[in-house]
Amino acid sequence: MQYTNLGRSGLKVSRLCLGTMNFGTHTGEEAAGAILDAALESGINFVDTANVYGGSGHRGRTEEILGRWFAGGGQRRERTVLATKLYGTMTDRPNDSRLSALNIRRALDASLQRLRTDYIDLYQFHHVDRTTPWEEIWQAIDVALQQGKILYAGSSNFAAWHIAQAQEAAARRHTFGLVSEQSIYNLLTRNVELEVIPAVQHYGLGLIPWSPLQGGLLGGVLGHGRTGERRTEARPVEALKKHHNQIRQYEDFARELGQEPGDIALAWLLNQPAVTAPVVGPRTKDQLDAALRAMDYALDAGALQRLDEIFPGYRTAPEEYAW
Repeated sequence: MQYTNLGRSGLKVSRLCLGTMNFGTHTGEEAAGAILDAALESGINFVDTANVYGGSGHRGRTEEILGRWFAGGGQRRERTVLATKLYGTMTDRPNDSRLSALNIRRALDASLQRLRTDYIDLYQFHHVDRTTPWEEIWQAIDVALQQGKILYAGSSNFAAWHIAQAQEAAARRHTFGLVSEQSIYNLLTRNVELEVIPAVQHYGLGLIPWSPLQGGLLGGVLGHGRTGERRTEARPVEALKKHHNQIRQYEDFARELGQEPGDIALAWLLNQPAVTAPVVGPRTKDQLDAALRAMDYALDAGALQRLDEIFPGYRTAPEEYAW
């Protein structure tokens, strides 16, 4: 396993991040535990979750599964860089969502209880809160830091100007601010190249891409790969119709290379200079093994150029659309 610093921090994380969104919904607790054990054994030390994961009928279930796994011993918690998130609605009460100081305090304590731990390594804002001032958010985070309940703060699904707002507000308080941004980023969805990636590089944030296979569209959905282990049962039909020609070219290219499409998609992300660790969300151990396999595959310059031809990206704004 390869490791790198999370943004400008001194924290070392694996180049793959284990996402747990399927745990408790598509993946039962026993299977989830087996995946977690296998990930830890492989060297993956970075695990990502969120307080809302677990399904609409049992939000928090995924954190509970992780908490029971940590309680199983074997220094699992000590060996894990644990990331979770807050923002989403947990109950029908008006203050049980978003990023108010009240919800940050309550949501953090609830996550700690479910996770059976006394601190969270990376506490992430799952979405930007346009109704709460950054001064309030950072004051609440500073309290959590002082209490030792969290070590770092990160964002998710932020625009570049939200990152700038957050970091400038933190700078006025002489605090560290955000250490990472978790965004959708893959060969099909490259919008972050316009402004988000320049922002994270400027402010020293690590980039944690989610949906590296675009919901399965990049995992061999047309059947040109050797296995169907990464196909998604809930793939968007309209998206497949829209991108059918690109996906066909991509899978043909993967066949030319003798590689699985999903391996190529992950290898491409790992080759991008701003990327810290893609979030892989396996439902089975076989899917985890497939993600680990991509770590050993290097794309040469010719392959990278061909992928850019199939899935054109963006130059940095404003040059992308101005002189």
